[in-house]
Amino acid sequence: MPFTLRALPLMACAVLMAAQPVLAGVAQAPLGRTGQSADGQNRRVRIHNQTGWVLTGLQVTDVRREDWRLATLGRDAVPTGESVMVNVDDGTGACVYLIRAEFSNGQSLERTNVNACQIADYYFTR
Repeated sequence: MPFTLRALPLMACAVLMAAQPVLAGVAQAPLGRTGQSADGQNRRVRIHNQTGWVLTGLQVTDVRREDWRLATLGRDAVPTGESVMVNVDDGTGACVYLIRAEFSNGQSLERTNVNACQIADYYFTR
């Protein structure tokens, strides 16, 4: 089933970056816990669920490595129409990532070449 994704410029979305629940990473390389890149780039992205499904999990990887890092939500799930903030900074200085969203109905959606240094919001839709 096709899906679309809209990325908004970082400057245009700065207001949306206010303190919100953050995904807490788990697994071999937890999200946002393996180091801070030294370049000062913001790699926090608000994930918006506009699919009509309940978001139950996220996986993120640097496109150069493809070693998926699992993330658990700070709550059980993210219902459609809601969002959650994730810090994808793995300390390597990477900006371009793959993001995979998993849903309670067994569906998964994947997006490639997401530049976390240039966007602040990421929209999953069907």
